[in-house]
Amino acid sequence: TATGIDMAPFLGFIGPSYTLRSVSVDAQKSLNLFPELNELGTGKHREIAALVSTPGLTRIATLEGPGRGLYAAGNGRLFAVSGSKFYEITITAALEYGTLSSTTGQVGMADNGIDLLIVDGVKGYVFTFATNTFAEITDPDFPTASFCAFMDQYLIVNEVGTRKFWLSALADATDWDGLDFATKEGATDELLTLLVDHRELWLFGRTSTEVYFDSGASDFPFERREFLEHGTAAAETPKKMDNSVFWLERDVNGKHIVFRADGYQPRRVSTHAVETAIDTYGDTSGATSYTYMSGGHSFYVLNFPNASTTWALDVSTSLWSERQSFKTGGGFGRHRAQNHAFAGGRHIVDDYEDGRLYELKDDVYTDDGNPIIRQRRSPHLSANGKRIFYNSFQLDMEVGRGLSSGQGSDPKIMFRYSDDGGHTWSNEKWASAGKQGKFKHRAIWRRLGSSRDRIFEVTISDPIPVTLISALLDVEGARH
Repeated sequence: TATGIDMAPFLGFIGPSYTLRSVSVDAQKSLNLFPELNELGTGKHREIAALVSTPGLTRIATLEGPGRGLYAAGNGRLFAVSGSKFYEITITAALEYGTLSSTTGQVGMADNGIDLLIVDGVKGYVFTFATNTFAEITDPDFPTASFCAFMDQYLIVNEVGTRKFWLSALADATDWDGLDFATKEGATDELLTLLVDHRELWLFGRTSTEVYFDSGASDFPFERREFLEHGTAAAETPKKMDNSVFWLERDVNGKHIVFRADGYQPRRVSTHAVETAIDTYGDTSGATSYTYMSGGHSFYVLNFPNASTTWALDVSTSLWSERQSFKTGGGFGRHRAQNHAFAGGRHIVDDYEDGRLYELKDDVYTDDGNPIIRQRRSPHLSANGKRIFYNSFQLDMEVGRGLSSGQGSDPKIMFRYSDDGGHTWSNEKWASAGKQGKFKHRAIWRRLGSSRDRIFEVTISDPIPVTLISALLDVEGARH
């Protein structure tokens, strides 16, 4: 709140996305920016965090069609399915090795050190590492599978439309016995997806989850260890990271929640703001996710195709932010990355819409040459209903990072404010973020009128590194 102190820091200006059902309560937004905490406590202006840029995208290849899956094998090789084609991605080339019968939809991949198994919900395929050969699985006992995993020399798959999961022969992706299956029996919901974490097999249904371990029993080696009365809203959202498992649930009452597992107990990691937003998206069964780690941050990224929206949870801070990319044909929507794999020291992502393959890089400030909109919308600023007179607003940020020439050589900040709780906004006022080397530049706006309830917003689209440190306000005493 404001109390009449000249050039006072606006504590709380740095923060996550947190827009509630009523923007009159809270309308905070961090778009293509995420909070990085000061691990020593508080920093400049007593802020506990800064807002820093999300990574950009550099194209490394163009494949056949929409990205359907990326996989970093245990031997260090990287594989992709794009459109109907199966590729190996090297530092210098994309090597096409085979063709699937399907052209759309996510695929599952897992390897046993000898073979790579690919499933697409229609058929299964095997790529043999030693010979670089790709072939369809012809074993008549192989089920129709959409997800796969590896554990204790077994490749494990679901059977679409059932509660069954199947095991391959030991160390053989092509050999499947018609009796080597078990059924998720704790509840009647269909088995949607599966994954292996810490040598335990997690089986996700829509309303329940079961955890199995390898008991070594001679008739069937996997036995149930735990049962959770929580399932997943979308089969592509369960992922493992940070020694845990994350997933999106839609409970029996219709509410969406993002969970992480603490042992076998689900712990809510979504906020009311995130849950409120997701609840408005309609059918979320097509949501997808990926995880990655960079600069000490672990991110769980959720894409919602129906809403063309992307949310990202920084597990290291438990704070959420939003991501957007330029859409083909104009405008902005969900982030372009669909799947992720880390290989050869690079974060590789594919594109949800076409065959572009990218490296995700912290020191790149466009998405394949397209602008990235970075925006911070503040919490409400009020003083118990009294009128506050604003002489100036100064954005404390890393300035002087303009480029030597072209777009971004004189980077601009777009500034506006709302005096009615975020329903309508002032005209934009522009200021410089500092040409190259102008490290003492100040980004400041003056003569900003008065209000009883104000929200500030700053937006930057130039291709420069953006670090927002704080905001400073010069205000006169609050009056009735």
